[in-house]
Amino acid sequence: MDPRREYELLQTRRHFFGRTATGIGGAALASLLSPQAFAAPSSSPEKAGILGEPHFAPKAKRVVYLFMSGAPSQMDLFDYKPEMDEWFDKDLPDSIRQGQRLTTMTSGQKRFPIAPSKFKFAQHGQSGAWVSELMPHTASIADDLCFVKSVHTEAINHDPAITYIQTGDQRPGRPSMGAWLSYGLGTMNRDLPAFVVLHSTWTGRRSAQALYERLWGTGFLPSRHAGVSLRSQGDPVLFLSNPPGVDQSARRQMLDALATLNERTYEQIGDPEINTRIAQYEMAYRMQSSVPELMDFSDESKDTLEMYGPEVSTPGTFSANCLLARRLLERNVRFVQIFIRGWDQHGSLPKDITNQCRDVDQGQAALVKDLKQRGLLEDTLVIWGGEFGRTIYCQGGLTRENYGRDHHPRCFTMWMAGGGIKPGITYGKTDEFSYNVVENPVHIHDLNATILHNLGIDHKRLTYRFQGRDFRLTDVHGNIVHDILA
Repeated sequence: MDPRREYELLQTRRHFFGRTATGIGGAALASLLSPQAFAAPSSSPEKAGILGEPHFAPKAKRVVYLFMSGAPSQMDLFDYKPEMDEWFDKDLPDSIRQGQRLTTMTSGQKRFPIAPSKFKFAQHGQSGAWVSELMPHTASIADDLCFVKSVHTEAINHDPAITYIQTGDQRPGRPSMGAWLSYGLGTMNRDLPAFVVLHSTWTGRRSAQALYERLWGTGFLPSRHAGVSLRSQGDPVLFLSNPPGVDQSARRQMLDALATLNERTYEQIGDPEINTRIAQYEMAYRMQSSVPELMDFSDESKDTLEMYGPEVSTPGTFSANCLLARRLLERNVRFVQIFIRGWDQHGSLPKDITNQCRDVDQGQAALVKDLKQRGLLEDTLVIWGGEFGRTIYCQGGLTRENYGRDHHPRCFTMWMAGGGIKPGITYGKTDEFSYNVVENPVHIHDLNATILHNLGIDHKRLTYRFQGRDFRLTDVHGNIVHDILA
C-alpha cells in the first residue's frame, strides 16, 4: 500500500481527537490506570456508567438473578390448579389450546392428555401464597416474595427463549442485562467486576441445554462490560494467578510495559477496545487480592453456613453460589447471575424436579433471609425464574405418579424480592389449565423494563447507537408493571 494512503487511513476522526491537545485518549487511559486521580471528590467507584447517575432515585443498587435454565414447571411449583385432578388423562380442550404453536416434540401427538401435578400445595404466610411441598424453605419466605404468575414470551425453544429474556431479542448479538447495567451505571467496586456469573452443579437429569457466553456477553457494547464467570475449581478466574517464576513485582512491571505499548497503539488507531484490554489487565491484577478473600468462607458464622445447608461447603453447588452471591453483593458488585441447568423435564418430571428443588430450595431461601437480616434486601433486587413454562398436558406416557411436560411460552411463574418490589403479593392469573394468562399479563419486555426502573433507569433512555439505530434492552417494547412496586 502507498505509505501516504496508509497514513490517511489512519487519520480517523477518533484518531484525530485522540491526538489533539486536549489529550482525550491519554486522559481516558490515565483514568483507567489511576481512577482516584480522575474521580470526583465524593465518588468512590472506579468508573461511572454512561449515564453518570441514574435517571431518578433508584430503589435497588444491586441485582442477583437466579436463573433456572430449562424452564421450571409452574403448575408443579407455584401455580396451583387443584381442579385438574378431575381432568386426569382427558384431552386439553381445543378451546383452551386455540391452535397455539407447539414444539416438534409434541406437535405430532394424537392426544394431549392432562397431567395434574402429583405434589401437594399449601398456603403460606400472611399473604397466603400457594407453594408446592417441593419448596418448603422458599415457602417460609413467602411474605417476602412477589409471585408473578402471568409472565409470557413468544419463544418456544430453549436457546432463543433464554437469549430473549437475557438480551431482549431471540437472535444472538445483543447485550445481556448485566452488560447493559454495567454500561449504564458502572461499577461500585473497583477491585471486582461489575457483573459476575456463577454456574451451579445439579443432581437431576444429567443432560441439559448448553449455556453460551453470549447470555452474559456484551453484543455491540464495549467488551469490558461482559460478565466474568467465576469457576468452582482451580483458579476462580483462568490465569488469575501469577505463572511460576513470576512474582507480584514482575507482574506489575509487565502490566506497566503492556500499558505503554497499548497506549501507543491507541494513539495510532484509536480503537476503544485497546482501553478495554488495559482496564481488564488492571482488573485482573486487583482481583489477585480481592478474589481469594471473596472465595474464603472461613469468616462466615456457623449459623450462616447452616442456614444455607450442608452443600454450602461444596464449591459450585447452588447453595455455595448463593452464599458467594451474598458476599459479592455486600462488596457492591452490581449484577450477579447464578445459572443452574437441568429444568428441562420432558419425561420423569416428578423424580427430576424433586432433585432440582432439593438443589435450590434451601440456598435461595437462605439468600433472601441473609440479605434481609444484613439490611441488604432493601436495595438488592432478587429475581427467580426460567425462560418459559411447561404444559399442563403430558408428553409421552402418563400415569398418576409419572409424567413429562413440554415447553410452554404462554404463561409461567417468576418471583422477585427486595429492591423496590412489593412483598407478599401474587400478581397475574392463569386459566384453570395454567395454559393462558387471564389477568395482568407481563411480557418479558415488561419484566425487564420494571427491573431497570427499580435501578433508577428509564428503559427507553438507556440506548446504544449501532449500525445507524438506537438499541435498548427492551427493543421498542416494554411497560413498567407499577402494581408490583413498593
